[in-house]
Amino acid sequence: MKETLTLLSPKDNQNYSEVYLSVIVPIFNEVESLPVLIAKIADVLQESKRSYEIIAVDDGSQDGSAELLQKLARSRHDLVAIIFRRNYGQTPAMAAGFQYAKGKIMITLDGDLQNDPADIPKLVAKVEEGYDLVSGWRKNRQDNRLTRLLPSKIANWMIGGVTGVKLHDYGCSLKAYRREVISDMNLYGELHRFLPALAYIEGAKITEIPVRHHARRFGQSKYGLGRTFRVVMDLLTIFFLKKFLTRPMHIFGLGGLILMITGILIASYLTFLKLIIGLSIGNRPLLILAVLLILTGIQLLISGLLAELIMRTYHESQKRPIYRVRQVVKPSDIK
Repeated sequence: MKETLTLLSPKDNQNYSEVYLSVIVPIFNEVESLPVLIAKIADVLQESKRSYEIIAVDDGSQDGSAELLQKLARSRHDLVAIIFRRNYGQTPAMAAGFQYAKGKIMITLDGDLQNDPADIPKLVAKVEEGYDLVSGWRKNRQDNRLTRLLPSKIANWMIGGVTGVKLHDYGCSLKAYRREVISDMNLYGELHRFLPALAYIEGAKITEIPVRHHARRFGQSKYGLGRTFRVVMDLLTIFFLKKFLTRPMHIFGLGGLILMITGILIASYLTFLKLIIGLSIGNRPLLILAVLLILTGIQLLISGLLAELIMRTYHESQKRPIYRVRQVVKPSDIK
């Protein structure tokens, strides 16, 4: 009888007490590096003497990675295989890994062997010091300077400036998270690279440590300059979430009021010219501008009101508070 791979559902994966570390690895066309990577991760985690699991998420690979991953999962007790129906992207792969993971501390790293599993204990030690998120910094990065390093430096500068979270290397996938931080975040689009910023919005304590980075041994890089546009779009989303998630009327309303007041002032000036001085205003561009500004201002105010309703529905339907508590100290806790 042919053996089949049993895939867990999130409901089957609710016993968190037995697992301390969950290592989440998104896989996309990494058939050559996969066996070496899983073995290296397992060796490092076994030396740590902590309970662990490895969750590998195949993101619609076409090179045999999914089949090899299934074979490895049948032969190992520490490997969970999640096989996507098609390619969805790295953010959904990470989100699936977080959803299925049972560990108190979650580690993410790329599947191309450029991140070094030997750095995992350093990240875990930092989390145990009290940090909620520890991000790796590829200080000596082994990538092409023009196509990878330069765009990365520009992106890190932009993201740090917009979000207020100053990290040297947002693009490093090697990170460690406390479970409670991840449970507060929902990932969409390509927001995986902004996880430190999302965690910061939730009040997380964040730090960064240097990690090793190796040149790619197998295959080709999946990253390129084409991601720049998507990074900028996601950055705008993060900026809005950071500043106006619980008060969207502040941005829409302010813009709407400014435009309306400007339009009303221009219209008043034109009214003065028409009624008092007797000049014709029908062919003046200012008339069109005044109408445009007033209508746009009204639309922004209405958008702000709708955003307020959506925001309240979002929080209230999920019973999601607009604050995060790190610790509660009661009199009985004081000795």
